[in-house]
Amino acid sequence: MGYQNVLVTVAVAPDSHRLVEKAVSIVRPHAGNITLLSTLANPEMYNNFAGPMLGDLRTLMEEETRLFMEELRQRAGYPIADMLIVHGELGDSLEYASRSRPFDLLLCGNHRDGMMNKVSCSAARFINISHIDVLIVPL
Repeated sequence: MGYQNVLVTVAVAPDSHRLVEKAVSIVRPHAGNITLLSTLANPEMYNNFAGPMLGDLRTLMEEETRLFMEELRQRAGYPIADMLIVHGELGDSLEYASRSRPFDLLLCGNHRDGMMNKVSCSAARFINISHIDVLIVPL
């Protein structure tokens, strides 16, 4: 049995292209669906320090992320079913997305270099409460 509904966590970074390629290779044989998810940190703390000179940082961050995700969609060579941009922590975002859609695989990358960081990733909370498979790709 292959995976039919894959959720891929992406960031505005070149490594995200590798994650999308991996997702496509997993779902293509089974004509599955791919959803991209990107989380944004709440920029309010930056606005408090930088003041009004930065304007609406949240809108700028969302637009940059949306444009990058659209680039991922165009370069995927496979239809991307949906793109989600959510604010907050990765674990909360994954839990929210998995409640709203029937995913059977979460695919995320690990950018950390230290040994302890490789053992514990930012998706660990989701892994502990989830009932779906999780594939962590070293980047």
